[in-house]
Amino acid sequence: MRQLLQRLTRGLFRWLFRVELRGWEHYPRAEPRLLIVANHVSYLDGALLAAFLPDVPIFVINTHMARHWWIKPFIAVTRHISIDPTNAHYLKTLIQHLKAGERVAVFPEGRISFTGALMKIYEGPALAADKADAALLPVYIEGAQYSLLSRLGGIARRRPFPRVRLTMLPPRRLSAPADNGRTRRRQLGRQLDELMVELAYAGMKIDQPLVSAMLEAWERHGGGRVILEDVQQQRLGWRALFTRAFILAELLDPECAGQRNVGLLLPNSAATVIAFLALHLRGRTPVLLNFTAGAPNLLSACRIAQVKTVLSSRVFVATANLEPQAAALGEQVQVLFLEDLRPRATLPVRLRGLARALTPTHHFRRWAGPVRADDPAVILFTSGSEREPKGVVLTHRNLLANVAQARAVFDVTPRDVVLNPLPLFHAFGLTTATLTPLLLGTRVLLYPSPLHYHVIPELSYDRRVTVLFGTNTFLMGYGRHADPYDFSSVRLVVMGAEPLREETRRLWAEKFGIRISEGYGLTEASPVLATNSRRHHRGGTVGKLFPGLDYALEPVEGITDGGLLSVRGANLMAGYLSTDPPGQVVPPRTERGPGWYDTGDIVRVDADGFFTILGRAKRFAKLGGEMISLATVEQLAATCWPDAQSVAFNLPDPVKGETIVLLTTQRDADRQDLVATARQEGLSELHIPRRVLGVREIPLLGSGKPDYPGARRMAEASGATGAAET
Repeated sequence: MRQLLQRLTRGLFRWLFRVELRGWEHYPRAEPRLLIVANHVSYLDGALLAAFLPDVPIFVINTHMARHWWIKPFIAVTRHISIDPTNAHYLKTLIQHLKAGERVAVFPEGRISFTGALMKIYEGPALAADKADAALLPVYIEGAQYSLLSRLGGIARRRPFPRVRLTMLPPRRLSAPADNGRTRRRQLGRQLDELMVELAYAGMKIDQPLVSAMLEAWERHGGGRVILEDVQQQRLGWRALFTRAFILAELLDPECAGQRNVGLLLPNSAATVIAFLALHLRGRTPVLLNFTAGAPNLLSACRIAQVKTVLSSRVFVATANLEPQAAALGEQVQVLFLEDLRPRATLPVRLRGLARALTPTHHFRRWAGPVRADDPAVILFTSGSEREPKGVVLTHRNLLANVAQARAVFDVTPRDVVLNPLPLFHAFGLTTATLTPLLLGTRVLLYPSPLHYHVIPELSYDRRVTVLFGTNTFLMGYGRHADPYDFSSVRLVVMGAEPLREETRRLWAEKFGIRISEGYGLTEASPVLATNSRRHHRGGTVGKLFPGLDYALEPVEGITDGGLLSVRGANLMAGYLSTDPPGQVVPPRTERGPGWYDTGDIVRVDADGFFTILGRAKRFAKLGGEMISLATVEQLAATCWPDAQSVAFNLPDPVKGETIVLLTTQRDADRQDLVATARQEGLSELHIPRRVLGVREIPLLGSGKPDYPGARRMAEASGATGAAET
């Protein structure tokens, strides 16, 4: 009778929810003791598992939940254990069933998610599996959170029968080396938490074109709800976004015929996202150009990426004083201006765009042809903070993997409002602050410049922003100029691109009551590799590594508590564009093999998996036989002069080989102040710069990172090489 009911329920769910099974071949039929762990997003979850698992398990149900009338029909036809989590003896019951060879299913979150993302993970299931020597079988439920039986009412668009995807990972056993009971419990709990985060990442679909992921987001969240706006008062839903993209794609066809890569020289605006999508609809690859890089770098980028056409805006060029750059580009490539294309958008063209947006999947496949997940999705250029910018090719899988990783870690919901002032020509501004929230159905407000320190806090207050992205430099600027109430609605601030300074952290904590989540990434990683979050946070670190990544630490001479970080994962780039011949993609590779990437960063990893950046390998100076981190020197200067900006670098010294020079905006900077601060901080004399140069401002890149080559040129021009102050 139970098997017949299971088959009937399975058929009904397949018909109503179009259930997709992934990884079901991992089901361990021969495993004697099995604990099935799943995320919990709706009241459907137990029924879905009971219908599709080959063997119907015993379900662990909260005693308080079992009293509800809508739960009783389900538990009446399934085997279950009613457990009170507040009772210290509940684990004994769970262990007994596992040792008896039963297959038990449990939801480690202990409750249905109120965000659609992972919530707190209880240690109990990990302890029970360890005591019973049971294998854990992870199953991820995706899509049921958009049903009427979820707890996302008022947060996400719900409907009767959304698509549901069930993803199963191979079974595994937890192991903890500690003998101490409390330490062992903590280790097992951490492993279960990491497993659930890995499961959340694996449950996302990354092997598809970016446009397909956008269409999936449209289906889930609706086409009319505003998901993108800018300061020009453009407010677009998915339907309007695709309509305008189809129109622009048709207008670009005659100008870009036969071209694979097309440049975009545009600010943070809805028009940039429309152009980005329009190129994808025709199977072309956007090349996002850094308009702050200067004409030589722009021309070099176009040559390396084999760009023959650049799309820009006359208003933007005039406002940003880019006439010389545009003129230089015009001599080498075709520059198209949006204003010149607008008159061609006649009524028939607009109607065709509207019609195509009614069946976007069909027209995307027809126009773009076969698009694979490993095809290039965007070409970006590294910031060039230490060397000449490199062309980085990111695939559809790279971008979607980083989106999936972020979604597994952060609890961003469609109710949030994201403010992104970071330039889209950098991966942080494109993937993390724009594509990720868009694909989560979250409204994104684009602002053209992160340097407007007075405007952005006011904009946050006016639009009731809840999520903000920035760098340390920008966040310090906002914090100093903002009224304490300007960020009253903000609940999440994510920072990257440069180290978080203590005074910035303290300012935001004391003035706004906000804890900044510091992260770490590279353009080559699409970009995020690790981050702090609301679930896992440790000050002074850049958080835990994203799921789906392997890492290795290579020994570095003179460094005893860390190593050179290499990583491998689905979000790592397809490769760099070679300069000779241009256009060829050179995949990443290290001594560990293909796919591995040497980050160039020296890091330390603690027992709980939190990463601390010790500095760039190229940003260490060798003095007196010791490796001195220039980042530590900069932190010393920040401690000494909290209100100033400072950068440190090493220059050749005719006597000692190398010397450290510090550029600072501190007025009347005295090296003796650094000497006193170093003694207070317990730093050696080697960390004290031999020369301190006062400057009016530190040169910055468009991303907010210090321009180290520019700072080095300033120091060399002042004759700093070999000089010392006493």
